[in-house]
Amino acid sequence: MYASLNIAAAGPAADQAAFIAALDQAHARSFHSYFTQYVLTDDDAGYIAVDEGDYGALPKAMLDRVIDTVPGRLSDEF
Repeated sequence: MYASLNIAAAGPAADQAAFIAALDQAHARSFHSYFTQYVLTDDDAGYIAVDEGDYGALPKAMLDRVIDTVPGRLSDEF
């Protein structure tokens, strides 16, 4: 099943490319954040990356769409 109808016609390669792009964005953002980065399914984009710090505790509707997580890597401890 495809996460997005926009990329369903392009097949699995487009779906995988959208997932990898969102995962790469989550990893890049994790180096500059104390918070967990989440990769979620999205009807329009296929997948998106969100920062837990932008939302506080994620609402249930967003938690149900979580595909992968990347822990925040910013730390005050040396």
